[in-house]
Amino acid sequence: MLKKFLPNEHVKTVFEITPEKLKEKNIKGIITDLDNTLVAWDQKDATEEIVAWFKLMKDHGIQVTVISNNNEERVRHFSTPLNVPFVYKARKPLSRAFKKAQKEMNLKKEEIVVVGDQLLTDVLGGNSSRFYTILVVPVVETDGAMTKVNRKIERLILNWFRKKGLITWEE
Repeated sequence: MLKKFLPNEHVKTVFEITPEKLKEKNIKGIITDLDNTLVAWDQKDATEEIVAWFKLMKDHGIQVTVISNNNEERVRHFSTPLNVPFVYKARKPLSRAFKKAQKEMNLKKEEIVVVGDQLLTDVLGGNSSRFYTILVVPVVETDGAMTKVNRKIERLILNWFRKKGLITWEE
């Protein structure tokens, strides 16, 4: 049961996810979380570095869709200037938003990676929908109220994975 929370890969930032590494895995699309994955949860706009990362992906033919449990205003404000599709109020880890993003990308599951900072929403949702998953270290250590609860549960799960030798990275 807990294996559904185990990401396929772990990186410190989205900037470690490069077109070259994705193409090695035949990845043509990214479904990414927004808050604390791309920017701090309380930061409205994309940073220059994030804008450049989105452009790099686009220049290499890699589609990116933002899916977030946040509200429409928040997700639209972030995504529209980047000219990327988005799904708001995604209700992750439920599969509906992941399926919608895949359908709009018109790609096979094995051609898409799910990127996010939370085991209980992003990784669980991506794994349950049978996508390759990449866990990212949160951009900032602060979180919204609900996410704080999730982080405590995540620490318990990550500690169990460490004890079993399933993960080797440090937080």
